[in-house]
Amino acid sequence: MHIGHVRMLEYAASKATYLIIGVGSCNSAKTPENPFTAEEREEMLKQSLELKRPYELKRIPDFGDDVKWSGWIRENLSYDAYMTNSVRERAIMEAAGVNVLPIPFFERDLYSATEVRRRMLADGDWMSLLPEGTVKVMGTVDGIYRVKKLSNQG
Repeated sequence: MHIGHVRMLEYAASKATYLIIGVGSCNSAKTPENPFTAEEREEMLKQSLELKRPYELKRIPDFGDDVKWSGWIRENLSYDAYMTNSVRERAIMEAAGVNVLPIPFFERDLYSATEVRRRMLADGDWMSLLPEGTVKVMGTVDGIYRVKKLSNQG
């Protein structure tokens, strides 16, 4: 959970009266792409967000099948519009007939999970890219060690 995610969720909250935040890939953890569990990511969100709208977190599993994934979302979540800045997600959901609203990126070249992990692996300044709540959770789960271990650098 980096500062770009926080800004994205603040933007989404400014357009909604109630926000459902999907915790994606909830069935995938401790891999190089998803180093943290769904529970850890939820804790990062809770400790990092101060939204001015009510919200809830919902876990969304991966299926390896776009139709099954979009069907699961439509069947298990209740919403008026799906918001994303992912071109792929937008195409999947629009093909399923869902109203999709765009969310802008915020300093994408700086705030990305790839950049955060790159800095972690290089022992660089990664903490400035994360909200304080996420840094705190990273410390409690020994996140740096996990990221390095999963990338075969630890």
